[in-house]
Amino acid sequence: MKTTKRTKSRSDLDGADIILGVTGSIAAYKGVALAREFVSAGASVTVVMTENAGRFVTPLSFQTVTRSAVITSLWAAVDSYDAEHVALAKKADCVVVAPATANIIAKMACGIADDALSCLLMTVKCPVLLAPAMNTGMFLSPAVQRNIKTLLDSGVNFVGPAEGRLADGSVGVGRMSDVVEIVAATRRLFQ
Repeated sequence: MKTTKRTKSRSDLDGADIILGVTGSIAAYKGVALAREFVSAGASVTVVMTENAGRFVTPLSFQTVTRSAVITSLWAAVDSYDAEHVALAKKADCVVVAPATANIIAKMACGIADDALSCLLMTVKCPVLLAPAMNTGMFLSPAVQRNIKTLLDSGVNFVGPAEGRLADGSVGVGRMSDVVEIVAATRRLFQ
């Protein structure tokens, strides 16, 4: 993976072009707070949501916080003839996927590009940070662990998951890292 386009080493996010990928997990609501933190730190944030993410939180929530359009489909009308996922990939300083479900992790590891977010992830050359969120059994499954190893070997960065109470009421590993931890991990991408 290439480094960010900005030449100065920075611990802040001022002026960074961040793409926030949001996938279909109950933790998607935390993505709104994460987008707000990125904007507060001076970043320009473009949100790319999967269809299933929209079952948990609406694009309007992200649009209100980021003051920019939210991408939910490869087939939306665009203002230019550039494929939107390609144009976004060219300007991005980093991509943060929070929450990152087992599904998006598998798509990345296997090279599947069938929606706006997975196509974008196949196209970017900038650093990528994933914040997994899923049930403990899913996270610890051999398939997910194999996919995570593949991505780590490819230079993809991870933050978490944390241990704690999960959506099903159980306690275990799989909880998405706190927003503060994700922001700190994103800042490290620029150092």
